[in-house]
Amino acid sequence: MRAMILAAGRGERLRPLTDHTPKPLIPVQGKPLIVHHIERLAAAGITDIIINLNHLAEQIPAALGDGSRWHVRLHYSWENHLPEALETAGGIRHALPLLSSTFILVNGDIFTDFPFADLLSNPLNPATDFHLVMVANPEHHPKGDFSLNQQHLALCPANTQEAGTCRLTYAGIGLYKKSMFSGLPEGRCALGTLLREKIAAQRGQGQLFSGKWIDVGTQERLEQAEHSNLR
Repeated sequence: MRAMILAAGRGERLRPLTDHTPKPLIPVQGKPLIVHHIERLAAAGITDIIINLNHLAEQIPAALGDGSRWHVRLHYSWENHLPEALETAGGIRHALPLLSSTFILVNGDIFTDFPFADLLSNPLNPATDFHLVMVANPEHHPKGDFSLNQQHLALCPANTQEAGTCRLTYAGIGLYKKSMFSGLPEGRCALGTLLREKIAAQRGQGQLFSGKWIDVGTQERLEQAEHSNLR
């Protein structure tokens, strides 16, 4: 099984840091944010990792090389030559030739101690397209994304007004079937739209993770990550 780390984003909310440094290369606790993911994936036995690139694309391969220092093979999916930003599902579609039939997907801008081996021990059944890791709603995302009941993901009523009524937040970590993206046209496509369609069709499952998880999207949360303890 392979993994894909999403690293193409601009990181607007972390400017001016991201004017000159891709967000995945911003150091947290002495090493680039993306290196924490590479090390944890390697510890789980993942030996091939795909990284998609757009903003300041050349800096990431220059910093990480071929992955041999972590005993993995890094593969790069270049998006910086394309006429538009692909968004998440579009970036996955563009990287399909590099992906395994089932793969782990990780947002490059989170800081977490999630054990990736958990995903390897829960294979997807034929009726399921993905397995999402969910977390309690953080302060900056109080309404969350989806509800979870005994691993079954569901959409919440559109008229739900009370924050957190039946929702959890997608952690940016999941196990996906490659076939879920093979029918998409090349180009810009949001993952959230695709997830909602599949969840409505009862094709998604998930799990709740209660360990360390920070969405490093602002200077404040970057500071929080810098002073967090990981297992």
